[in-house]
Amino acid sequence: MIGLPDAVTACLFDLDGVLTSTATVHMRAWKQTFDEFLNEHDPGAAPFGERDYVTYVDGRSRLDGVRAFLASRGIELPEGAENDDVDAETVHGVGNRKNRLLLRLIADGVTPYPGSVRYLDAARRHGLAIGVVTSSANGATVLSAAGLSDYVRARVDGIVIRDRGLRGKPAPDSFLACAAELGVRPSSAAVFEDAQAGVRAGRDGGFGYVVGVNRAEGDAHADQEKALREQGADIVVDDLAELLEEGA
Repeated sequence: MIGLPDAVTACLFDLDGVLTSTATVHMRAWKQTFDEFLNEHDPGAAPFGERDYVTYVDGRSRLDGVRAFLASRGIELPEGAENDDVDAETVHGVGNRKNRLLLRLIADGVTPYPGSVRYLDAARRHGLAIGVVTSSANGATVLSAAGLSDYVRARVDGIVIRDRGLRGKPAPDSFLACAAELGVRPSSAAVFEDAQAGVRAGRDGGFGYVVGVNRAEGDAHADQEKALREQGADIVVDDLAELLEEGA
């Protein structure tokens, strides 16, 4: 009744853009960070846009996002260190600047998607194990702010990925680690992702079902649906509640 194959016993959800609307908050923080950086280094450069976000940042770790986007503009920075100041001209410094902005925006509140809450309720009623897999180091903060912590039996976030030395999405490591924490085989778990990198991770990890969530709007909507299917999504929905209707 929840739109998944009968063999699925666990659901592994990405957080930003799947369960909560914080993907837009991340986009705002990245845009301000990168636009300020570009204005300082190349005042005539094109600003950071939604296509940049989808191509280079969405679904990746903070540091991988910094590296990938700046490389696309022909810019290479030294790595620096984790405690670099937000004004440091390093990969860590730019990442820390983005995170400071993000935390300020999160402090204004986090809203879960109503359809996602309905789906979490249904999954829990059906006895499915629930895990969250996010590249964000702020996973616990966002889950708490959105009131979703009680649903989650296992969380693999940016901090866990760093501490365990896991490869970030599109590598499947983080999803595989969450499935192991829940005690299920990948073939018995469904992955829910809005990022192309995350969908690819679910497919390459051998997971039983991969749900692409398309939050893109306007002209980008059709392109994103096509891209999610090309990356390996078994089904693409605009909202998780659509799965409940399909399973009814």
